[in-house]
Amino acid sequence: MDHDQNFKNLILDYPREALAFFAEEEAEGIDNSVRVVPVRQEQLKERLGERFRELDVPLLVEWPDGSREALLFVLEEESEVRRFSIHRLAHYCLDLAELFGTDRVVPVVIFLRAGSYPRELILGGRRHTYLSFRYLVCTLAEIPFERYRESDNIVARLNLPNMRYPRERKVEAYAQAVRGLTRLEPALERQLKYLDFIDIYAGLDDNELEQYRYGYPEEAEKMTTFAERFRQQGMQQGMQQGEALVLVRQLKIKFGELPEERRLQIESADTQTLLEWSERVLTAKSLEEVLH
Repeated sequence: MDHDQNFKNLILDYPREALAFFAEEEAEGIDNSVRVVPVRQEQLKERLGERFRELDVPLLVEWPDGSREALLFVLEEESEVRRFSIHRLAHYCLDLAELFGTDRVVPVVIFLRAGSYPRELILGGRRHTYLSFRYLVCTLAEIPFERYRESDNIVARLNLPNMRYPRERKVEAYAQAVRGLTRLEPALERQLKYLDFIDIYAGLDDNELEQYRYGYPEEAEKMTTFAERFRQQGMQQGMQQGEALVLVRQLKIKFGELPEERRLQIESADTQTLLEWSERVLTAKSLEEVLH
């Protein structure tokens, strides 16, 4: 399971919501006037032979009035506590501070599961401490799902299956995540994308899926119908793209390189029009005869 990629997509698709949920105590004041952008994941190298250190999702937060410096959030998702390295995280943050010339760095670590992990790194000698490093922690498995059951934050709603709940309320957590997705995300493509996210982390078995269909028949029917319709649209789009590619090749062979506007005309045509044009290629004496 590529948890890193799943959470990278989530954070990059919903950066403000991710900051509000994963780093609540530092995200106050990040409204629509604030610029939130992902920054390069590969750090600059001092020598060409060195390996890159790759961050999970660094975000640069900038306020328009200039009253506050750029604020960097470094979000790491660690699905296994034993893989987490506080030394590596501290190194990342120091690199970011140097790269962007700021001392305002907020490290946030997202843990899927509860566990024992170092919360602070202190380096020093017998007399003095020379480095003290801490980070914000979001351990999803320790958050009661009731706290975000009706939340308007889509990142929180999508993570309901990752939160803490009794076994008998697992289907409810799944249903509330799906309800949040359909209510808070208007784009159909993202609804399908994050329905997969919910399915992955809920992991309902056949019996639980049956409980969901029985207990939430309207939502279950809606999502099943939507997924099937989207799948069919994808198949039709794939067929259209394939037919357009074949027609472009046929026209190039017969009439030479196509003008850009003609190529765009072909790529935007529907399947029936492409079929008609393909039939004309056989007898047409010019490109205009085919595409009129």
